[in-house]
Amino acid sequence: MLDNLENLTAREIGKLVRTRKLSCSEVTGYFIDRIDKLNPEYNAIITITRGEAQRQAKQVDKKIVNGDYLSPLAGVPIVIKDNINLKGSLTTCGSKMLAGHVSIYDATVVEELRASGLVIVGKANMDEFAMGSSNEHSYFGRVKNPLDPEKVPGGSSGGSAAAVASGMAPLALGSDTAGSVRLPASYCGLVGMRPTYGRVSRYGLIAFASSFDQIGPMAKNVKDAALLIDIISGHDRKDSTSIENIPEINISDIDQDYRDTVFGVPRGYLGSHIDTRIERTTNKIIERIQAAGYKIIDIPIPRPRLCLSVYYILANAEASSNLSRYDGVRYGYRSDKSSVLEEMYANTRGEGFGEEVKRRIMIGTYALSAGFYDQYYRSAFESRKSIADAVAKTFDKCDLIIMPSAPSTAFDFDEKINKPLAMYQTDIFMTLAALTGSPAITLPIGSDETGMPIGVQLMGRRLDDDLVIKGAAHIERLARD
Repeated sequence: MLDNLENLTAREIGKLVRTRKLSCSEVTGYFIDRIDKLNPEYNAIITITRGEAQRQAKQVDKKIVNGDYLSPLAGVPIVIKDNINLKGSLTTCGSKMLAGHVSIYDATVVEELRASGLVIVGKANMDEFAMGSSNEHSYFGRVKNPLDPEKVPGGSSGGSAAAVASGMAPLALGSDTAGSVRLPASYCGLVGMRPTYGRVSRYGLIAFASSFDQIGPMAKNVKDAALLIDIISGHDRKDSTSIENIPEINISDIDQDYRDTVFGVPRGYLGSHIDTRIERTTNKIIERIQAAGYKIIDIPIPRPRLCLSVYYILANAEASSNLSRYDGVRYGYRSDKSSVLEEMYANTRGEGFGEEVKRRIMIGTYALSAGFYDQYYRSAFESRKSIADAVAKTFDKCDLIIMPSAPSTAFDFDEKINKPLAMYQTDIFMTLAALTGSPAITLPIGSDETGMPIGVQLMGRRLDDDLVIKGAAHIERLARD
């Protein structure tokens, strides 16, 4: 029975554990062995949480013997991104600044995972402080794409994606600020979802840009992702942005067809922005949706380059503020090359942060500085509201927006590392959902001429996560036909 578990869905593994055909301890050991075997190649995991996992597994086995109710994902191993606090474990954010930092408390999502019987087997590698689209910016080394180790896995949650794609774990959590769950999921052929902002608690997630950050799942199929979203959703008084009375996700009718759903296609997003193979594959799935009886309409939404510019001004401004706490005084890295306080600040931040993080801090500080605040930050802030208003009007005409996940498939290492603007362009289809707080999901629908996966993205109204998931489940079935 302990063979090829990595080929099963998370639901199938959960069923084996609940029906006592396998113990949670056996399953946990199996996947930790796979991490030991595969991680030296892909570098997806920074810390293997061996002791934590073994304790959790024993607790799950005990509850199952006692007949206690557990979720359909009970007994399933999961990795979490290394910017999510796990008490007693290293939480580094992929940075030298926090290389030895041990969490003193659990994030709310960690508490919810434990309560549902999932077992955390590792902390996933990531772009430093979640700033990157390729996972080439980690202090702990780059993560390789399991589908082609010469290519990037996407970022910033590249370790989470690589762990699932390589079979080191059936499930993973990442964080999505611009597209850091969705982009690596697309590059690695997975399902990745950014929930409505406020659906999932951010308590215990180390902040990059607080008005954008959101925790989301990665899985091999839509149903597994939906079950994980359901587990981690909920109001949390410890998070001031958490939404009360969140609409439920109805997993039981996920396979039903909702033929009155109207799909909107932003044709302005297609064309020169994307590779021709991605455009053809996206148009093909849109044709299949229409042939299945759904209504397809063309919709106008804000220009993608405008969204990209607004996002990078606002997110970097927030990062400048959030990362000011890392100064070497209370925790984290401290330079030993300083004789006075000002030198200690400067040397600590100069040595502790990587080049991409320093670049974004400088951009954000500039946008917030006297004389430029109105020109950049205030203008971007007002543009964000205009974009949200325009998207809200668009949803008066359609229920779901369908568009590509990325302008290209996974690219080679070093191809864009010294071209920041080219790197930022990889997020061009991701930022709309981030700016509006809308739910969005990516799922694989094909591959390019080299065999690398192509993803399509669905976006819905705020709090309409249930419909986004159901739409994705139907597209998943169409893509298999």
